[in-house]
Amino acid sequence: MAVSISVVVLLVVLTVVFLRSGRLKFTHALVCMLLGFYLAGSNLAPDIHNGLSGAADVVSSVRP
Repeated sequence: MAVSISVVVLLVVLTVVFLRSGRLKFTHALVCMLLGFYLAGSNLAPDIHNGLSGAADVVSSVRP
């Protein structure tokens, strides 16, 4: 578990650096995709899913 958490932290740091640089190359997109796969397999996956579902519910309840 400690190894997968450190990989997720490394990929998060790399993703933030890539996004802040303003240029997203193929290798950067690959790192972002790997980050998604590692997050989906981590213990954070249910929390991320619940947070995104809650945000979608709030956005869908807003009436113009």
